[in-house]
Amino acid sequence: MAWLEAPDRRLIALTLLAKLGVLAVGAIAYTVLSHGMIRGPHDALAIWNQWDAPHYLDLAVFGYRADDPGNLAMFSKHGDLDLFIVFYPLYPWLVGAVNAALGDPIWSAFMVTSLASLLVAPLLYRLVRHDEERGVAMRAAVFTLIFPTAYFLHLPYTEALFLALVLGSLLAARTDRWWLAGALGGLAALTRANGLILIPALAAEAFGQWLHLSRADRRLRVEWLAIALVGVGFGVYLVVNQVVYGEPFAFLRILREHWYKSLAPPWQGIGGVLSWIRKPNADQALTLGWMELLFIGIGLAGTIHVAVRRRWTWFVWMASNWLLFVSTSFVLSVPRYSLTLFPLFVSVALATRRRWLFATLALLSIAGLVYFTGRFATGRWAF
Repeated sequence: MAWLEAPDRRLIALTLLAKLGVLAVGAIAYTVLSHGMIRGPHDALAIWNQWDAPHYLDLAVFGYRADDPGNLAMFSKHGDLDLFIVFYPLYPWLVGAVNAALGDPIWSAFMVTSLASLLVAPLLYRLVRHDEERGVAMRAAVFTLIFPTAYFLHLPYTEALFLALVLGSLLAARTDRWWLAGALGGLAALTRANGLILIPALAAEAFGQWLHLSRADRRLRVEWLAIALVGVGFGVYLVVNQVVYGEPFAFLRILREHWYKSLAPPWQGIGGVLSWIRKPNADQALTLGWMELLFIGIGLAGTIHVAVRRRWTWFVWMASNWLLFVSTSFVLSVPRYSLTLFPLFVSVALATRRRWLFATLALLSIAGLVYFTGRFATGRWAF
């Protein structure tokens, strides 16, 4: 594959190694801590079908439904299928397409996730390489693979697909391929709500490129209209809401009524996190309190660092996502969502130019990755 450069091949190999590590840690934790039996490859994948993953698999099999008769779900609780419109459609559509050929939703989900995960580190490397030296780009990509919640890059979740689309969109814009950037951005907005943040992020990239031109060359370019394709992707999701429920914003109602999530001032959301810290249940205080607060702080620190370095495209992405994470009545899963804050990994790479410092931070991160991977595989809450 001549189009793959040496760093791409190295990072793909590291991704596969990380994937095997995550699956092995999960299998060991499940066997030792849950005393479960893994009898084959399918069982080794099925242990990861936890929390949100069953909802995506049921959507892949049955599609969106406004009414659930109570006997359709294969993986989720019966009767809940009508609530799953809050999960954006691109990932379950892709899994459903593969499942039509394979006839096994779990294998299909892992195939889609695995293919997307192989793109993440190489795309991040190429994006960062446009502005930083080779070592910084490589460390940023490696740290993405060993981030404490990087196991989500390998599970039936949207993180790998979403991050690959976001990085691909920003890389296309950075290399002046705006229609590709808009198309990938539209797919990102069809995968996760924060895909819409690509609209201001791509606009910031366009403005930055405009500023670097001479005054004589500064002009509006028709290619920048491609940024609107991000909104088209979100529009498709609204059409799905309309077709299934008869209202384009049905997902907001269901989020509010069944997931207890609605827009709220950041201090309200962070205040809710602080309340978990005071709970007598030590495990809830750790996962729903301290860990959420820690990653909120890490995300804020990374946002400030990007602002200081005047990387405005990345700042818009970081700041907007961070505000979205905490501006909700029920802050949850910030450690997982932080995986999409890719400029954070660049900040880490810049701060760890000395090998011993990077090695130390890498070991700490891997320790967190192993711990949270084990929790997830054994059915305990891990974001």
